[in-house]
Amino acid sequence: MHVAFFLLLGASLTRFLLRHPWEGRSPWIIALSGALAALYLLGPVLGTRATPRRIAWLVTVVAVWMVLVLLAPSFGWCAVPLFYTGLRTLPTRAALFLVTLLTAFVVFAQVQLSKNGFDPDLVVAPPAVAAIATAVFVHAKRQADRQRALIDDLIRTRRELAATERREGTLAERQRLSMEIHDTLAQGLSSQQMLLQAAERTWDSDPSTARRHVRTAESIAERNLAEARRFVHDLAPADLAEGGGLQEALRTVAGRESAAFRVDGVPVPLPERVQSALLRIAQGALANVREHASATSAAVTLTYLDDQVVLDIADDGRGFEPSAGRDRGSARGHGGARGEGSHGSVRGHGLPAMRVRARQLGGTLTVESTPGEGTVLSVSIPLEVRP
Repeated sequence: MHVAFFLLLGASLTRFLLRHPWEGRSPWIIALSGALAALYLLGPVLGTRATPRRIAWLVTVVAVWMVLVLLAPSFGWCAVPLFYTGLRTLPTRAALFLVTLLTAFVVFAQVQLSKNGFDPDLVVAPPAVAAIATAVFVHAKRQADRQRALIDDLIRTRRELAATERREGTLAERQRLSMEIHDTLAQGLSSQQMLLQAAERTWDSDPSTARRHVRTAESIAERNLAEARRFVHDLAPADLAEGGGLQEALRTVAGRESAAFRVDGVPVPLPERVQSALLRIAQGALANVREHASATSAAVTLTYLDDQVVLDIADDGRGFEPSAGRDRGSARGHGGARGEGSHGSVRGHGLPAMRVRARQLGGTLTVESTPGEGTVLSVSIPLEVRP
């Protein structure tokens, strides 16, 4: 549009000088053309917003152009770029008034230039051009406003989505932390407490047994420290990190709890997430057996089927009523009813955490138990779980 303005201004001045080689008004025409060009160059510096300086500049440009049109009607077509300048700068009503005023001057200029009497085209063509130019600009402006609104809405939606993802990520991380703490540190601390209490009771009557309890508590504390370090760095469980895979890790955990361990089926490689989840579930279930079931034996079975891997933890303890445990938020844990102790809120996290771990991998967890007849906890994970 700027290039078009200067081309029209130059063409108008050239036409005037060719038709009127030198007249008394020629110096004024040349001076006003230079002034109009200089003024127009200031426009981009002032921006496009309707500030007082911008409006004063526009009024000055239009005034100089009108004087030029009165002196030399051939400058009338410079109005077309001024249409868009006014439409970009002024409010809609003021811009339409300016366009009408400029169009009237263009009609005047065309009539003045006509030497063959009245010509309807000279009266109709300028308003038609002005109407088309105004319609194109208004349509483009509306489209731009619509796109700007869509972009603003998209940016706002992305911000809201990012905030939602952050909240969901925070909640997921809190849930992960709670499960990790329950299945590692909390269970280990509970075992240490029981061992140290047993050592205190037998310290005087049976020092060797008390020392054995203390040494066992010390080894549990050492394992818990290793778990905590890997947990902070979001690494695999300590038993998995020692090598040998899931089977060896489960065999180590089962041996630590004096439980039998067996593998059925043909072992296949499992994603790290699945191995960690199954090991954590086994740790939590065996801890519940030790603390609540009063069992004389327990068994851990890892079964590889065609489409899933199944982990079973069975004990011959006192059992419980699974439906009642679910109704109370699984407060009794796996293996038997317990009293309302000071650690109830911690222990009651066991079964819900196991269910969450299984559900996150697309699997299921079931508990079969009858009071006085033991408990079987079973978790199945599809083999096509993505790592």
